Amino acid sequence: MAENKKSTFGLDKNIAAAATYLLAWVSGLVFFLAEKDDSDIRFHASQSIIFFGALTLLSIVPVIGWALSPFLFLIGLIGWIVLLVKAYQGERFKLPLVGDYAEKLAKRKV
Repeated sequence: MAENKKSTFGLDKNIAAAATYLLAWVSGLVFFLAEKDDSDIRFHASQSIIFFGALTLLSIVPVIGWALSPFLFLIGLIGWIVLLVKAYQGERFKLPLVGDYAEKLAKRKV
């Protein structure tokens, strides 16, 4: 991600990659559906959808999700900060379990 290319939205590539994490899975979904060409932005968008989507689903599961809610919030907050910074720095940081699947999803055409 060293080159200063533009995304579909006209943003610099590193800003667009970081923006995929800005509003958790919602911004990831927007960028995933809009970005057709850039595999790095699509990867970050895919990872955002999977990671934050899974945390959201886990948190709404009755009893178990509610009991784990503070722990899930902490994981989400730390993940959000790390992923946002790494994406802005141009690094393709892959989360365990999520990263490989996000990479496969990013290669698919919508």
